[in-house]
Amino acid sequence: MTGTRDWAEEALRLVLGRVTETAGQVGARFPLYADPADGRWTTTGRGSWTGGFWAGLHRLRALHTGTAADRRAAAAVTARLAPWAEADTAARGLVLWYGTAPAEDTDRAAAALRERAAKAALDAWDPELGLVPWGAALGGPRLRARADGVPGLVPLLAAAGPEGRAAAAAHLHRHLDLCLDGREGSGRPVPAWRLDGPRGSRVAEPDPAPGWTRGESWLLLAVADGLLLADGDPAWRADRLASAADVLLRRGEFLDGPVVPPAEADAPDAPLDTSAAAIAAVALLKLARVPGAVGATACADRAETVLRALVDAHLTRPGGGRPTGMLLDGCYDAGSGTAVRHELVWGDYFLALGLTALLGGVDLGRV
Repeated sequence: MTGTRDWAEEALRLVLGRVTETAGQVGARFPLYADPADGRWTTTGRGSWTGGFWAGLHRLRALHTGTAADRRAAAAVTARLAPWAEADTAARGLVLWYGTAPAEDTDRAAAALRERAAKAALDAWDPELGLVPWGAALGGPRLRARADGVPGLVPLLAAAGPEGRAAAAAHLHRHLDLCLDGREGSGRPVPAWRLDGPRGSRVAEPDPAPGWTRGESWLLLAVADGLLLADGDPAWRADRLASAADVLLRRGEFLDGPVVPPAEADAPDAPLDTSAAAIAAVALLKLARVPGAVGATACADRAETVLRALVDAHLTRPGGGRPTGMLLDGCYDAGSGTAVRHELVWGDYFLALGLTALLGGVDLGRV
């Protein structure tokens, strides 16, 4: 474990140092993805669906350093997420959960924003559809279900009391019904669906298509959160979640496939996506924490292998002519050719979260 601590501590120092450099570059805007050649960020004014990961990186830096200045910076970035609390999108889970969950227990402002977002998410719950719709805030039809509308939203909903827990469990299982069972239980998960009315009406969307590896990582992360939240509550159907985890692990080749997967599994020339690997590593660490989980050791070992591979082969180091601490080879969107070998803010976040967890600095049962 001493060896693990050495390389993980050094890597975490580099990634969190990159947060400081990025903050100086982007100012009051939110980083989205950075050019691999010079580290210059493409930014957004309001944060889009990725803003919570920028706040989350600040939170992880504050946890690591313990300084008042870093805590103030984290609070300031988190406060700028407030307009997303009532936004019409299931992606508010990505924004408001990951932007607030790493906050210290004494941070009342972060807790209040999380509670507000949880209530708004519960208000958006559609009992006829059995889920919180993807929504219209990010464009496109409102009545959709997507794999990236589950991570973050499951624990966020569960924070809204007993009704929220019931909605969280149903939201997760409804997405598993669609994404895993939409092809009669075979093939890779179907990540996006158009919902044209009653609960049974559904049409698979062409983009993103099956084989979107980041979507598979998102689903695995959501299932891991569901298993940790279940705590004996029959509404969570822990046996079904355990089965879903097994299916995802096998179909997504999380334990025996490429350590860093291609962005599109069925496209032989697709670029890699280190962000998918970083998300998967955190999901595996969470699965290893599930009480009585079969294969917990294998999940923990694989997670460490993935994190070490990301650090060794894809993290920039001093002396390379570009900023240090960049997790390269992330793929924003292979289909459109957008940022296909770049540093991605959510890739940085999940690498930092995984490293922090590996070092014992954060409880993955609550983040």
